[in-house]
Amino acid sequence: MLPMAVRTYAPQGETPELRYRYWEHLSVISAITPSGKLYTWTQEKSFKGPDVVCFLKHLMRHISGKLLIIWDRLPAHRSWVLKEFLREGATRRLHLAQLPSYAPELNPDEGVWNYLKRVELKNVCCHNLQELRSELQKAIERLRHKTDVIQGFIRQVYPSVCA
Repeated sequence: MLPMAVRTYAPQGETPELRYRYWEHLSVISAITPSGKLYTWTQEKSFKGPDVVCFLKHLMRHISGKLLIIWDRLPAHRSWVLKEFLREGATRRLHLAQLPSYAPELNPDEGVWNYLKRVELKNVCCHNLQELRSELQKAIERLRHKTDVIQGFIRQVYPSVCA
């Protein structure tokens, strides 16, 4: 996640230059519900099939009943580990729906990341991975208390779901 400068105090006509150190890697996967709940999983490596399965198990522990998972075509979402997890019985509770190849406008979870970047984390420049993780966690916690905003991400794409 790169820092996003929303407002600066540079002289007019002079583009400011933000300097920051690049950190190793921070990946986050998330899910939102029609009731406005936000679930996340953060790690310092890219998400692979086993990580996605862990996140799905996490969701299944915290959300009762059947789950509809709408997601993009990230390779980890199509891994053999995930297919095996589904074959072993996860389909009793999970239904997976794939979005078209590149359709971020159909993914309500994209609203989460757009909001976090442009509202909660605007102008945040971290010095290291630990600071980024901390700022991200605080931003996620602030958003978790805004269930109407989270529901708005879903309503924007699927108007009848939160009606």
